[in-house]
Amino acid sequence: MKTITNITFLSLLLLTASCEIYTETDENRVIKETYLGKIFEVEGDFLKKNDYEIYYSFPTSFKVFETDVVLVYLLWETTTVNGKTTDVWRLLPQTILLDDGLLQYNFDYTVKDVKIFLDGTTDFSKLLAAETMDQVFRIAVLPAEFAKLKSVDIGNFNSILNSPEIKLDKSGK
Repeated sequence: MKTITNITFLSLLLLTASCEIYTETDENRVIKETYLGKIFEVEGDFLKKNDYEIYYSFPTSFKVFETDVVLVYLLWETTTVNGKTTDVWRLLPQTILLDDGLLQYNFDYTVKDVKIFLDGTTDFSKLLAAETMDQVFRIAVLPAEFAKLKSVDIGNFNSILNSPEIKLDKSGK
């Protein structure tokens, strides 16, 4: 009975984690898994009037499940090598040591929204515009099973983008 319960639970978990599983009839082995994820791009300013926070509500047409993993990446810099421009993304939280204290970019989320905020010991009103204005973030909503794969480094945004196991909707809608 316990085995049947575990199999049922595992089946429900896989269904709610937004994944498609392709199986081979030979011994019912899984031959390929494709996970469905979504990426949203958000740009905003950290200002006193918004309590140094940026909110993003997920579109009503998109469902975030309790089992999904939500990650936020900050566009850290853009580099150009041999004429090719590449964005450098860093997984939040990111902490910066400043002359007057610490600055941390951090986030929290629910199944309905993401809040990106500044934290730390520094005086936010004295931050440079480069640290507060026109900040670009990518919010990745990933099924939990995908995020646990050993072949994926969730700390590296390009690892997620280039993973053959995930099909990402990058439309941001």
